[in-house]
Amino acid sequence: MPAQLPHFVIAGAPKAGTTALHAALTTHPQLYLSGVKEPKYYLTDGGPPPRHRQRGPGDAHSAQEWIWRRPEYLRLFDAAPEGTVRGESTPFYLYDRDAHARLVADVPDIKVIVVVRDPVDRAYSNWAHLRADGLEPEADFAAALRAEEQRIEDGWAPFWHYRGLGRYGEQLRDLYRHVPRNSVLLLRYRQLVDTPRETLDRVSDFLGVATGLAHAVAPENVKPFVADTIRYRMLSRAVRVGAALGASVPPQVWRQACRPLVAALHAGRTRRPPLPVEVRRAALAPLLPDIALLEELTGESFADWKGDTGRGDFRSRQAGRTPTTDR
Repeated sequence: MPAQLPHFVIAGAPKAGTTALHAALTTHPQLYLSGVKEPKYYLTDGGPPPRHRQRGPGDAHSAQEWIWRRPEYLRLFDAAPEGTVRGESTPFYLYDRDAHARLVADVPDIKVIVVVRDPVDRAYSNWAHLRADGLEPEADFAAALRAEEQRIEDGWAPFWHYRGLGRYGEQLRDLYRHVPRNSVLLLRYRQLVDTPRETLDRVSDFLGVATGLAHAVAPENVKPFVADTIRYRMLSRAVRVGAALGASVPPQVWRQACRPLVAALHAGRTRRPPLPVEVRRAALAPLLPDIALLEELTGESFADWKGDTGRGDFRSRQAGRTPTTDR
């Protein structure tokens, strides 16, 4: 039996609804998605994850979970029923330019699904995600943004690239150099949340399977917002120390060991404060040229991203509530 590779990938962006989309597509009987949601196979060149990108808190453990051996990657699709359309989701493929070339070299007719979200909302959600897990040492989002370039230079993994991950214009431009535009489906996070049925039909049509069969499922990748208290600082420091001390042990061992600490952190959940206007403006200003590039590439307007208030969690906004969690 010939080796089976994916027909499509969900390539990004992180914290833009890719987990919910992956879960929804698994409900379609004509699709088969890998049981491992983020194998990260095409982020590597056939060897283990580069150590120079494992310098942030918890990065070394995450790197151990990458599936970089080809036989192991191919086994992800062994159970796909004959005739199904196979796919996987690694939301860093869009950001990693080498992954673009590797994807096409391995699967010349690959189809790519891209989900974009207001880049400041995405970055804020990304920061809150890592704060909730006790890994982000900066209690101030603006300070974390200021630290980004130094962190990149120091080798922190891409999930710490808060602003960089939201430069969709540059990423899409570079993806189009490898993948034809008609093989790329661009979605917006708010479409997944506001009109899930219609959006899933668009995805199904793009993948060449029947519409009306996939359905949305409850989100699994939701993190609480945790306030910066003395208790939080003590617990999060313990998480980061544990991550550093246990970097050489299997990741499942470390995750099991720190689970009580993370649960204690999440017990301190609170209402997420709105992002101050001046912080949003400072975060957004360097991204405006990239948004303009995205508009030029797509012929669509992203004017709603340029205002002083982000869209946040659209479902909560529709219900008239301030969101307490963020995807």
